[in-house]
Amino acid sequence: MTTLTETTQPKVNWKQVGLFTGLTFGFTFALDLALQLSSGYGSTSSMIFLQLQMLIPAFIAMLLGMFVFTDSPFYFRKPMPDGRKDRARGFFYLYMVLTVFYMVLAALSVLAPSLTNLASQLSILPIILGLLGLVVFRVLKGKDSFARANLRGGRFVDWVIYGGAIVVFLAIQTGLNALFHLGTPVDANLLAAQMGTTMSGSTLVIVLGLQMILQGSLLGLVIAFGEEYGWRGFLQSQLIRLGKKRGVLILGLIWGAWHYPVIWMGHNYPGQPVLGTLMMTVFCVLLAFVIGHAVLKTGSIWLAAFMHAITNQTANYFYSVIYAPNSQIFSFGIGLYGMATLAVVVFFLLRDPVWKDLSAPVEQTATVAE
Repeated sequence: MTTLTETTQPKVNWKQVGLFTGLTFGFTFALDLALQLSSGYGSTSSMIFLQLQMLIPAFIAMLLGMFVFTDSPFYFRKPMPDGRKDRARGFFYLYMVLTVFYMVLAALSVLAPSLTNLASQLSILPIILGLLGLVVFRVLKGKDSFARANLRGGRFVDWVIYGGAIVVFLAIQTGLNALFHLGTPVDANLLAAQMGTTMSGSTLVIVLGLQMILQGSLLGLVIAFGEEYGWRGFLQSQLIRLGKKRGVLILGLIWGAWHYPVIWMGHNYPGQPVLGTLMMTVFCVLLAFVIGHAVLKTGSIWLAAFMHAITNQTANYFYSVIYAPNSQIFSFGIGLYGMATLAVVVFFLLRDPVWKDLSAPVEQTATVAE
């Protein structure tokens, strides 16, 4: 049995990996096609579809682990192998139900365009219910139950260190964009006027920073968890059986390819379908090593979700409130120059002994599917 950090099974279960990857890609690409053929990227429905897309990897991993993979410790007909009664299955059920609710909202926005705004407003419900459910199940089931389900929250200090490092890194990227005149500074006073607030520009910058980076990242936990439980929770724990560095590299390539349809529609790198595809691949590989490092060090999938959420929120904050790059390709941040600096960070992270593969298996607790 394996955790998020170590492995005792010498070979990858390619059948399970293939089924998970195939279903995740197939379902996601079908969603992207439905969006493109209906309202199109950039419409009011886009956010619902993009958020639903992020929920899919966890949904598929949970579905397979509970109802298809009979050797999974979470298989619904299987008693717990260690004799303990619960592995937080209740949270899995809740998450799958909330994902289905999102599917209904996405379908509603397409089939009844007049209700798209209502669907967008209702999309906050799964986020709130997911966070409440997390707290309730964590309190009722206890720390050990969540640990057995590989749902560890991790130490608060780790959240501060990794989350703070991401904010600092993106702040430096924004500073470098400004230093080399690779964009346009955002007029905070004009932004305040456009938002119809009486706050001064400087006050607005602080308030938006707190809202977008702190509040937004916490609210985004449930959505980001959808990707992280699938990619890091299931797929990484399988692929590192090839060797940790090699496994995370393959995961990064798969993760990047999963984003291709939205890149082609104009997400992240608008107007750059070819270069954008290459940039997203490189970015996902590098970020896979960063988040993978955190998971290997702490065993916390919720920390991974937080890092994912704070990366999205912080980048959006700096781009929309502080300094807007002229080019998403030739800039720091998610551009070419940003990739180069992130590669330097990854180079030093890879020197950590945590990447060393075990020469002999060590007994550990179970992951989502064996």
